[in-house]
Amino acid sequence: MATTGKKSSAVSTEPKVTLKTIADYLGLTPGTVSAALNNSAAARSIPERTKKRILTAAKDLNYRPNYFARSLRLQRTYTIGVIAEEIGDSYGSMVISGIEEYLRRHNFFFLTVIHRHDPKLLQAYAQMLLTRGVEGFITTDTSLHEKLPLPTVAVSGHGHVDGVTNVVLDHKLAARLALTHLARLGHEDIAFLKGHPLSSDSATRWNAVCEVATELGIAVRPELTAQIDSTVSTPHLGYPITRELLGRGHSFTALFAYNDISAIGASWALREAGLRVPQDISVVGFDDIPSAAFNTPSLTTVRQPLERMGQIAAKTLIDRIEGTTEYVQEIAVEPELVVRDSSGPAPSPYARPFLSDIDRVALD
Repeated sequence: MATTGKKSSAVSTEPKVTLKTIADYLGLTPGTVSAALNNSAAARSIPERTKKRILTAAKDLNYRPNYFARSLRLQRTYTIGVIAEEIGDSYGSMVISGIEEYLRRHNFFFLTVIHRHDPKLLQAYAQMLLTRGVEGFITTDTSLHEKLPLPTVAVSGHGHVDGVTNVVLDHKLAARLALTHLARLGHEDIAFLKGHPLSSDSATRWNAVCEVATELGIAVRPELTAQIDSTVSTPHLGYPITRELLGRGHSFTALFAYNDISAIGASWALREAGLRVPQDISVVGFDDIPSAAFNTPSLTTVRQPLERMGQIAAKTLIDRIEGTTEYVQEIAVEPELVVRDSSGPAPSPYARPFLSDIDRVALD
């Protein structure tokens, strides 16, 4: 005879760990525990040793903060809006990685929107983020022309907009590092790839290049200057424009690209034309994206500390939201020259191979 019975369902009755739980455990007040865990302004008066005790206890007791309750109690969302041109490219992903790392450590969330340089999308997405309760904005590779209604920090922002803090690279120093490096290697005939006009760094970087070149006595020749006309985030950015540059038939011994991804594409075009990098033509990039070191040959570049710029932007914005810092219009960071295998001594005029008429026909 078969017997049937009801299965008993066991429900975990493990008590929920609250701020009061931690406070009782340590013999402190819930307010002190809350200030330390939220890293609020009040936490500055708490001794460092006590902060460490609180953080350790929270971890040991498996404390999980209720962000929804916290938001309702304090009437805040602890959410930031990140407005980016693109999220999958090496430049944007490194900046956003720095933003995420800092916000995560300080218990903030972020929502990201991608505008791809469409001004209508930029305005629509800013309003969309506002309706979702963000407390401030961080923009990357975005040219702002109007003040946003919340505290805003722009990574690589160059416009002077009221209320916007620009986190920028010292582009003049960057240009000096790259051009001095090439000049010391004996390069006089240098080709340049200018950035697409929609890129927020393009005009500032090009003006810096021209200014430093004049100071160093390096000619910026129109026939050796090409304007990138694409916004793709692959090496195709520099490949066709370098083929077009080679097709002009003017000899050069070095190429300074707008960014690393265009420099990698330029290197492909040079090798395809039978030119060796760096024996025949040196190539210098800009940014030092992760793939730069693994390119063949590895890419000499001006390092832009993109992750750190993202961290600086996140810290600056949170400090402004929390009221712990005064507004500043600009924060400048320094670049660094990273010398790898794609740059070398300029070949002598008698040893310079360049394109024959047949080679140029093949490029057409």
